[in-house]
Amino acid sequence: MILTAKGEEYDKVIGLELGADDYLTKPFSPREVLARIKAITRRTEDEQSNEGENWEQQRDIYRFPDFTVDLTDYSVEKKGEKVNLTPKEFELLAYFVKRPQRVLSRDKLLNGVWGYDYVGQTRMVDMHVSHLREKIERDPKDPQYIQTVRGFGYRFEGESNQNN
Repeated sequence: MILTAKGEEYDKVIGLELGADDYLTKPFSPREVLARIKAITRRTEDEQSNEGENWEQQRDIYRFPDFTVDLTDYSVEKKGEKVNLTPKEFELLAYFVKRPQRVLSRDKLLNGVWGYDYVGQTRMVDMHVSHLREKIERDPKDPQYIQTVRGFGYRFEGESNQNN
């Protein structure tokens, strides 16, 4: 839920497209905020209760020869062992696996993983990519999956057999 003073239609559309469930502009009453939170909670609980027996079928899993990424439970396994990733490393890996074979600029990765309004340096992306390579690649110095595209950014080279 986004609570803001920005009430223009453009701001609302951007907020909702970025994943917000609701957008509320100032001034607002605390009772209205609570009512909206309850509505979101009801919707979420309804969706979860509808999953029931089909839970295993709805998992979002990407399998690669060297590792598996489970977007449903935010886990990564390499050779049957859990890989400990920071939340941002996981988000970055998820962003990559959902966009295989695409060249992604550092700015695109910053916007997609850290958010469109994040003010930071693109070197932070390089640092996270380096840490991610250390954890998932066989040889981080000669990466198979996260390739550097000089002058542009990175490309994920993995083909997965994905289960939904």
